[in-house]
Amino acid sequence: MRIEGSTVLLTGATGGIGQAMAHRLAGAGARLLLCARDAARLADLAEELSPGTQTVAADIASAAGRTMLIEAATAAAVEVVIHNAGTQEFGLFQEQDPAALQRQFELNLCAPVLLTRELLPALVRRDAAALVFVGSAFGSIGHPGFAAYCASKFGLRGFAETLRRELADSVVRVHYLAPRATRTALNGPQVVALNQALGNAIDAPQRVADELLRLLDRDRGGERFVGWPEKLFVRINAVWPRLVDAALAGKLATVRRYASQANPERRIDS
Repeated sequence: MRIEGSTVLLTGATGGIGQAMAHRLAGAGARLLLCARDAARLADLAEELSPGTQTVAADIASAAGRTMLIEAATAAAVEVVIHNAGTQEFGLFQEQDPAALQRQFELNLCAPVLLTRELLPALVRRDAAALVFVGSAFGSIGHPGFAAYCASKFGLRGFAETLRRELADSVVRVHYLAPRATRTALNGPQVVALNQALGNAIDAPQRVADELLRLLDRDRGGERFVGWPEKLFVRINAVWPRLVDAALAGKLATVRRYASQANPERRIDS
């Protein structure tokens, strides 16, 4: 889809990946409607971008926040919707607070599903339109220490796949973008330490933003996984999950060690 001249809604705009996406989209000539919870940070980001950038300060995990965003998106005649807002809580499942577990499902899965339902009638009437769901490699690989996060991203990937097939005869292209570990504030210090201990590669947010533009440039909807060997692990997990079971079992002691030190404070990138 042609981004230049298109009106793009981006949620989670003030997070690390969100800011990188906003700058890349603005540089490609998009008209932006940015959404996040912090009005001051949104205003600062808008000043860095092209004139005419619009903002909506709203918590899209709430019905009131979604209503605000839907009204703004309708008024702006949005053509591309990028569901990027998300939250992550690291820790052993049985030790996590129920409210933090619920928040991950509300923001990572329920919010994009409900927003899409309300925005879709207008999108199908455009000459061209796109939906992008920003997931994770953990939306294909269940990883110890991230139970609710993985489950919510698995659900998001399934929703994107289903919607892509359901809208195959429409003008709406449905994409799923799955970054691997990325250098943002979403990761608390123990997640950073865990990635270092496990030798996991960590991408800059700008790489994810570049992959977004490549994805949107495709004529058809689809999935895009970022990074190697994560792409390989996704495929192996789909065909031979027991191999991944064995590999992760060897890392479980390390995960438990860092999870026991994790800060229980909720971390949100929205």
